[in-house]
Amino acid sequence: MPGKPSDVWVLCILWVLLPSRAQESPLTTSTPRPDTSMKFRLAGFPRKHNEGRIEVFYNKEWGTICDDDFTMENAHVLCRHLGFTAATGWTHSAKYGKGVGPIWLDNIICSGTEKSILDCKSRGWGNSDCTHEEDAGVVCKDERIPGFIEHNTIETEQRQVEEVRLRPVIASAKNRLPISEGILEIRHRDSWGQVCDIGWNEKNSRVVCGMLGFPSDKRVNKNFYKLFLEKHQPTFRLHTVRCAGTEVHVSLCPLEFYKTNSTAVCEGGAPVVLSCALGHRVAPQGAMKKKKVAQQQQQQEVIRLKGGVHPGEGRVEVMKKGQWGTVCDDRWDLQAASVVCRELGFGSAKEALTGARMGQGMGPIHMNEVRCVGTEGSLWQCQYKNITEEDCKHSEDAAIRCNTPYMGYEKTIRLFGGRTRYEGRVEVLWGPPEAKRWGLVCGQGWGILEAATVCQQLGLGYASSSLQETWYWDASNATEMVLSGVRCTGTEMSLGQCGHHTSVSCKNTGTRHAAGVICSETASDLVLHSALVQETAYIEDRPLHMLYCAAEENCLSSSARHANWPYGHRRLLRFSSQIHNNGRADFRPKAGRHSWVWHECHGHYHSMDIFTHYDLLTPNGTKVAEGHKASFCLEDSECQELVSKRYECANFGEQGITVGCWDLYRHDIDCQWIDITDVKPGNYILQVVINPNFEVAESDFTNNAMKCNCKYDGHRIWIHNCHLGDAFSEEANKRFEQYRGELNNQIL
Repeated sequence: MPGKPSDVWVLCILWVLLPSRAQESPLTTSTPRPDTSMKFRLAGFPRKHNEGRIEVFYNKEWGTICDDDFTMENAHVLCRHLGFTAATGWTHSAKYGKGVGPIWLDNIICSGTEKSILDCKSRGWGNSDCTHEEDAGVVCKDERIPGFIEHNTIETEQRQVEEVRLRPVIASAKNRLPISEGILEIRHRDSWGQVCDIGWNEKNSRVVCGMLGFPSDKRVNKNFYKLFLEKHQPTFRLHTVRCAGTEVHVSLCPLEFYKTNSTAVCEGGAPVVLSCALGHRVAPQGAMKKKKVAQQQQQQEVIRLKGGVHPGEGRVEVMKKGQWGTVCDDRWDLQAASVVCRELGFGSAKEALTGARMGQGMGPIHMNEVRCVGTEGSLWQCQYKNITEEDCKHSEDAAIRCNTPYMGYEKTIRLFGGRTRYEGRVEVLWGPPEAKRWGLVCGQGWGILEAATVCQQLGLGYASSSLQETWYWDASNATEMVLSGVRCTGTEMSLGQCGHHTSVSCKNTGTRHAAGVICSETASDLVLHSALVQETAYIEDRPLHMLYCAAEENCLSSSARHANWPYGHRRLLRFSSQIHNNGRADFRPKAGRHSWVWHECHGHYHSMDIFTHYDLLTPNGTKVAEGHKASFCLEDSECQELVSKRYECANFGEQGITVGCWDLYRHDIDCQWIDITDVKPGNYILQVVINPNFEVAESDFTNNAMKCNCKYDGHRIWIHNCHLGDAFSEEANKRFEQYRGELNNQIL
């Protein structure tokens, strides 16, 4: 038959090609299946019993797993191998230290439901292009699988301390937080014990205090503890600790554990008693000498953290020549991070973060390849290289997470009635110590800054929404309003540190008018490109007959109402604004699209009534002209490399600004100006504020304002020295505010 040879030929082609394509695929199922001797373990420092570097015993040898393409699904499968029910996280870049031996698996892809890692796809056993700097780790949920056979999990490196604490014995210290003095106890193999003080020195104390969130140790009077120790038999677990003082965890120090059946335990010694110095972030105001406070305030002016949600975390920024800038993450490590943490009044570092994990900064990058020993008093005392534009970008900004002292703030506040633990009606534990009770917070005047303080106090991230009415949530036993008039600045660590009425004064005292919050683990962060404002500013005399739409939008000064329309003109200070989202969540308008307002004149929807304020101020702060801009159209004009646009206003599209993108308002569109028709010649300050009413939550509101010096001679205007509100030092800001004007038009 004529068709048959053709059919046979096609089948032959398929038979030849299919095996060839299978060979090209880099991912295969991990076969053959090893025998029952394959085991898993957690290793590395510092860690708890349910976390660590994941290691696999295969082919009679222990090895690691590469972090390439690693996901939570992979972590779930591996944690079940270890006898835990699930994973709560995973780590990359050898967070728990570099392993040794082969890297057994790479590019693992699991769905999360597999019974064995063997059922997942990978490059195959022993086939990897990684180094041990890419060893993966897992954080497992501390819940064991019922009936799990324990001997299948081989835990190594038991010579480690899982946790440390101070046990206060003096009556006055037992109920006071933070606990900074007491008998040192360590957790080892799920039990607590003491440390022998024979050979104990200040370097050891420095390391332990750093783990507890304190910058240093101090001398302690052990006489107070002698009576207690005579009445209580200690259980020693550890001895012969020899730290260098630069370690971030005591497990990294040489140390010895007592054997369970040891008879000669700490002969001639006693338990270690330790006292740690309080950092200025948590020390009572009266507990520190004025000179020391002044010194620490001076230190705060040369280094700061931005973009973090919890105390002691954020993007590292340093002051140089009066201007704040970031640090590049090349060679960034725990030693350098610990120097920053201690300089800021916290303990040692938990993590040294790279790749702009706490958002990207703006402005200069001041330091690169920072190398610290760990004993330096300031990051500037470490070795570093100066930056060129080719060296680093803000996508490489370094960040840190510090050990902070436990303050117990979350015990005095709770959320009730929400659908998840991240939302609910705010309830506070209030009143005198002898009669504390749970009560509600008045919703009148409740805003995003107050909500942000609550979310941070509970460790729930940023505030997504602040709610003045919560009638739609279930009520609890708390029905009394105990707090009103709350006003926070955004820097407080608890709601109790915010301003409030001395006695409750609430217009509506019903539970439906109680304050509520919705928290989120991430938030946006809008930043204005200040240099573009300076580059594009100019004056235009625009005819009135071209300003009818602008008048309808209320974008002209009040005197325009009395103008001889359509004759004459208005003098406009015009400029472009480019607004970047440098946060970790998209910026979305507060109002849903169902409530957006259509403006026929311009042919588009407004999603926010006021998105920016434009003001012209005298040097003493008096406003002489103003403008406002509704969110004509929040969209992604341009994005960074590898970031895709998500928002576009055309055809009633979704509005917003994606992380890593920016919205550009050109100088030649309506309302992108300040009407200065009535402004007299002189020296002024141009101020632009984004999201001025805090309608939408952000991780950082301090960088929402931009200021410029300007000189207006009645015909021309010179704009210069544009900068974000928090970009300069206090001294530089004072010079800016004392600006006396330019003597000529040569702006340098």
